[in-house]
Amino acid sequence: MKNKLILFWIIMALTLASIYVDWKIKPSLGLDLVGGSRLMLEAQTSPTVEKITPEIMDSLQFAIENRVNAMGVGETIVQKIGTKRLLVEIPNITDTAKAKEFIGQTAQLEFKRPVYNDQGIAIDWASTGLTGKDLKKSIIESNPTTGAWVVGLQFNNEGAKKFATLTRELTGKQMAIFFNGEEVSSPNVNEPIIGGNAQISGDFTYEQVKEMVDLLNAGALPVGAEVIQEESVGPTLGVDSINKSKIAGLIGITAVMIYMILYYRILGLISCFALIIYALINFAIFKLVPVTLTLTGIAGFVLSIGMAIDANILIFERTKEELKMGRSLYTAINSGFDRAFTSIFDSNVSTIITCLILYCFGASMVKGFALTLIIGVCLSMFSAITVTKNFMHLTFGTKEMKYPELFGIKKEEIENAYQATETKREKAKFGVLD
Repeated sequence: MKNKLILFWIIMALTLASIYVDWKIKPSLGLDLVGGSRLMLEAQTSPTVEKITPEIMDSLQFAIENRVNAMGVGETIVQKIGTKRLLVEIPNITDTAKAKEFIGQTAQLEFKRPVYNDQGIAIDWASTGLTGKDLKKSIIESNPTTGAWVVGLQFNNEGAKKFATLTRELTGKQMAIFFNGEEVSSPNVNEPIIGGNAQISGDFTYEQVKEMVDLLNAGALPVGAEVIQEESVGPTLGVDSINKSKIAGLIGITAVMIYMILYYRILGLISCFALIIYALINFAIFKLVPVTLTLTGIAGFVLSIGMAIDANILIFERTKEELKMGRSLYTAINSGFDRAFTSIFDSNVSTIITCLILYCFGASMVKGFALTLIIGVCLSMFSAITVTKNFMHLTFGTKEMKYPELFGIKKEEIENAYQATETKREKAKFGVLD
């Protein structure tokens, strides 16, 4: 019983934490619910790229997806249209000019050395061959002394060697750092830097540092991409439809709870508490991941609630069967869960496999449905096997069942089961086998 109480308080702590998250964090909504921007990009040829091939389009699509994801939005659509166009849909972004600039901008990072005249005065900067292509990744950092925001750079193996050689040659001199053709920093090199790490410092705001980091991590576009069409997209569902969906969902869940209580009595009441906890934790996970909720994502969430109820029904039916066979209440609960677990596990695993296939090969909207359903199914197993079972044991303990009607079982069924059990015991005494 002590372990069950500990588990109960763990569940309560998770529930309270979920309530806090649900209250404080707003959900991320998709393009069909909040609107956004739609851009049509067209890949451009250049002196070095004379023909747009499918491979180039794949690389361009991957780079654009990385950049859109770096903007902090979810459930975006980046899909190929024809042979050299990309359709980009970004939810909840109203500043289309900023989106266009960010998507189309090429992140060019270059380190340069000073060029001196005959008098030994630096008059220009020359390329060193160390560029953003030598980066492993960049991160947002702050100067521990001044607290100013800086861009942290981590070079790959080849880049670390180049940077160590460059700083060794420029010890006691200046080195310039150019970002997209503009000088952003020109620090003095005091000693060789061999760790493969560096910083770009300057009078930067947090937003400027974040934009530089996002662009550097997204990498350069394989070819130029021109915006040939842009438009703001209004929500296809809107606030009114969201409110109607909430009302419909509440009516549906309430109807299910009423049915569970009427048919399974006290077991149904326990399942209602477990379902509320499941919904709170599930929604909190959606906000923490975060999962962008679209109409299809909401459908996946509602479907997972149905599967959570289905798991409880399997458990309750198995428990009732055990009770009708004359088992004690404690034994019936454990046996009911053991018998139902295989069916619950097999059905959920098959659903998860299907969702993984949809997530890997489906379009963006389908991925949203698959992701919410995967999270919901995994959590429903925890809810059914852990939460419901813990509540049942704490409610009944090791007590005998005095009122079978509270479980939706007729008293005659229990009496017949006990009589049948006693008859078998009497026959066993005399060696009589059925």
